[in-house]
Amino acid sequence: MTRPATLPDAVVGALRCPLCAAPFARDGRSLRCPSRHSFDLAKQGYVNLLHAGVPAGTADTAEMVAARVAFLDGGHYAGLRDRLAEVTASETGGEGLVVDAGAGTGYYLAGVLERLPGAAGLALDVSAVALRRAAKAHPRLGAAVWNLWEPWPVADGSAAVVLNVFAPRNGPEFRRVLRPGGSLLVVSPERGHLAELASVAPVLEVDARKEERLDAALSDHFELVSRETLRERVVWKPDDIRHAVRMGPTGHHPDRLTALTDVTEPAEVTIAFSLSRYRRTT
Repeated sequence: MTRPATLPDAVVGALRCPLCAAPFARDGRSLRCPSRHSFDLAKQGYVNLLHAGVPAGTADTAEMVAARVAFLDGGHYAGLRDRLAEVTASETGGEGLVVDAGAGTGYYLAGVLERLPGAAGLALDVSAVALRRAAKAHPRLGAAVWNLWEPWPVADGSAAVVLNVFAPRNGPEFRRVLRPGGSLLVVSPERGHLAELASVAPVLEVDARKEERLDAALSDHFELVSRETLRERVVWKPDDIRHAVRMGPTGHHPDRLTALTDVTEPAEVTIAFSLSRYRRTT
């Protein structure tokens, strides 16, 4: 009989009660704090710590998650995942807790953990649908539903590295949960990313001053250590294009996806990312 997925001990040790900020202890399939606030683990292994709703259109839907799984399973962003794993390994020495803020299905965090045999991973995301996948993405990965704009239910200084891949950025919380000298790795789209798809769906145009604004937003808490660009031209099949569009923000607006039915031939597409490495200021 297959055992139900659960949270690694290192993740339980790092989580804090969202109601009183006290540490958790396991109580069967629940997490319970000394004040007896209790949160049950879902059968898929994640825990929902939210005590309030989130605005409509914030969390990825089941359709968006399905598109993301199909797209990422095709290996289209495997190069980005591998590079992120390499950089994370160099930052941690293979140990410690890695927190992925906006982890989605856990694709990137699972890839990182494959390179860090002594590390554990905490996936935070507002989408319970996505975290059903993340909780099973790697045996040393634990997942918790949370709104990243709120103070996180994570202990001070508990993380060796924080990952932020195409997700909301909360600079004060990044800094608070990182240990002294800890690293923040931010992945964001570069100018021209998926630009060729503008004819079939609204594509977010990347601000020419994006990196300048990113550095300014984090400057109170971090210093930039390095930045690199990953860019290539690839040929995607029609299904790849449809999945890429449906898994992104446009997936919240089905009425904007009608032109995807006209995509019947492979197309050359630009994929471009920046990977920025920041160090926590003391």
